[in-house]
Amino acid sequence: MQATEQELLVARIFFRAVLPVIKTMIEDDPKVGNKFKGVTADIQILAKNDPEDVTAYFKFTDGALDVVEGVSEKPAITLGFPSVAKMNAMFAGKPVIPKFKGIVRHFGLFLKFMGLLMGLKLLMPDAKPKTPAQAALKVKMTLYMVSTALSQLNKAGDPDMVKWTTKQPERIYQWSCEPGNIAAYLKIKAGKSKAGRGFYTRRKPFVHMKFDGVDNALAVLGNEVDMVQAMAQGRITVEGSPEYCAALGSFMVRIAGLVS
Repeated sequence: MQATEQELLVARIFFRAVLPVIKTMIEDDPKVGNKFKGVTADIQILAKNDPEDVTAYFKFTDGALDVVEGVSEKPAITLGFPSVAKMNAMFAGKPVIPKFKGIVRHFGLFLKFMGLLMGLKLLMPDAKPKTPAQAALKVKMTLYMVSTALSQLNKAGDPDMVKWTTKQPERIYQWSCEPGNIAAYLKIKAGKSKAGRGFYTRRKPFVHMKFDGVDNALAVLGNEVDMVQAMAQGRITVEGSPEYCAALGSFMVRIAGLVS
């Protein structure tokens, strides 16, 4: 089966923007990080596709995680999917069960890994964090994911995104949430884009979306209130061009639609 361009785009966003934020879970949540201390193994994700399978793997090195596109030489466990669409559906939280290889020999690792994947459900708009720490983690993961996904949308050649970025000089689009020191940014220059974590310090942001606390950030990012309402209620302050802020918000909504 051959995947559509849309399905391949969604897979790209999952591989390059969504799955990598699992690293933040490991780094910020001691309970999660402790489970993977000392773990060194590869876990392969493979979706059948014609003419070339779509693949990536989770590379654990003494507990540290990287998501690498391609095929691992010696995966401990493999999650196989009959199509890219099925793989995308599972990562979006749908009830899709892949074909597993290696779980008998590595059952302990399998349980840890599946628990890690379940943690991605925290990114779902309707997922309610149980603790303040989990709420802050959700905001951080969401901003990291969104900024990177926007850059990947541009790099993948999406016509609307490319049109929007091509005409711009060097500009910084910044998101931040205080208190909490949570921040991410998107750098755009003449059609090129790059996402980053933290505050960009070399240039004043062209647009800066400032969330007033984690709870307000969750309300806006979870679409409980729209941007206009949020600004009127003081949940978010936007500095910079209203026109470009509105366009950025539209792209953010599109990203949310693609990964859900």
